[in-house]
Amino acid sequence: MSTTKKKMSLTSRVILGMLLGILTGFLIRTFFADVTFIHEYIVDGLFDVGGKIFIASLKMLVVPLVFVSLVCGTSSLKDIATLGRLGGKTVAFYLATTAIAITLALFLANLFKPGAGADLSAATTFVAKEAPTLGSVIVGMFPTNPISSMANGNTLQIIVFAVLFGIAISAAGKPGERIAEIFKDLNEVIMKLVALLMNIAPFGVFFLMAKLFTGLGLDAIFNLINYFLVLVAALLIHGLVTYSAMLKIFTGLSPITFLKKMEDAVMFAFSTASSNATIPVTMETATKRLGVNNKIASFTVPLGATINMDGTAIMQGVATVFIAQAFNIDLSMGDYVAVIITATLASVGTAGVPGVGLIMLAMVLNQVGLPVEGIAIIMGVDRLLDMIRTAVNITGDSVVSCIVAKTENELDIERFNDPQAAVEDEKVNFHPLKQES
Repeated sequence: MSTTKKKMSLTSRVILGMLLGILTGFLIRTFFADVTFIHEYIVDGLFDVGGKIFIASLKMLVVPLVFVSLVCGTSSLKDIATLGRLGGKTVAFYLATTAIAITLALFLANLFKPGAGADLSAATTFVAKEAPTLGSVIVGMFPTNPISSMANGNTLQIIVFAVLFGIAISAAGKPGERIAEIFKDLNEVIMKLVALLMNIAPFGVFFLMAKLFTGLGLDAIFNLINYFLVLVAALLIHGLVTYSAMLKIFTGLSPITFLKKMEDAVMFAFSTASSNATIPVTMETATKRLGVNNKIASFTVPLGATINMDGTAIMQGVATVFIAQAFNIDLSMGDYVAVIITATLASVGTAGVPGVGLIMLAMVLNQVGLPVEGIAIIMGVDRLLDMIRTAVNITGDSVVSCIVAKTENELDIERFNDPQAAVEDEKVNFHPLKQES
């Protein structure tokens, strides 16, 4: 009844916030580099605080969203064999895409030789944290104190406990059904909270970009331009070609439609550089825009954010060849195979460890006998590349979610093909008192 102005889409507002942030950062760096007031109160004050609040708000939702949605999804699977089949498919697809990613990276890095002629002799020493053994990772997946796991944000332990709790609800009969209804209501409330948070996203992205580009000049990128371009090319090819081919082969769905619907999630991943922080948006996109049933998405998306690190694997491949070339060290075919295997398994083995990308790279370099000191020289552009890697990672999470959902007959094809699918859901948000009959 009321006439309303046509509002900009969330994607448009996020892109606008990002571009304005980048521009603001460069202007401050160029014209106000020596102005103490600007840096103290604007850059390290407003921008830093605003960006951190936005990231904290996203991370605030991760644990309740992962736990509640996974309990809902698992408890709705009445057959334990279904859960085992679902988990097997999901992990297999994630490991396969990671192996493809690093193979692509090694091929492109050897083709374009980004490290040829580079001098890394002046690289400072990089001290990597010790990565956990595979055995300790497997043992560490099972929480001794689930509450502590949630407080510490240990995603793997949360996933394991949520799955077990959901199975128990499913097997408990009438009491389980009552608990399941409570979790369904909780899930709806949390998804509403996600929708509310999206309204401040453009401001959060602006603060993050302005802060980042105040301290990151173009010279930091130009110093490693060959490495940067090869890595970006590998990420784009994997994100656009590999995933599109997989989606088409295994589901028959349109990659173009998929990529258009991923806009919001990709922009969030790019601006936050954190797969975990982007889980609420990825989950919303998978269920509301792509038509993946929540009981599938609640399992595949959190698991993907934990073990699917295709973007990081690509970085490891390119960086390994770059460092080998820069130090004039020849790698054998056996070394390349070792890099592929190590990086693929490490995508699971280092889940939940801070600084995961550089830790994994240190593991790979040690595996093939390359100097870990080489990491220091690529750290200058790693933050910007990390943003692209995260966007690739969450795209992979969503592709695998669609594939697994399609194989389980839990994908709403009409919703996937409907460009207005999420728009209709957004309209509902403006009528919280409206009741369904």
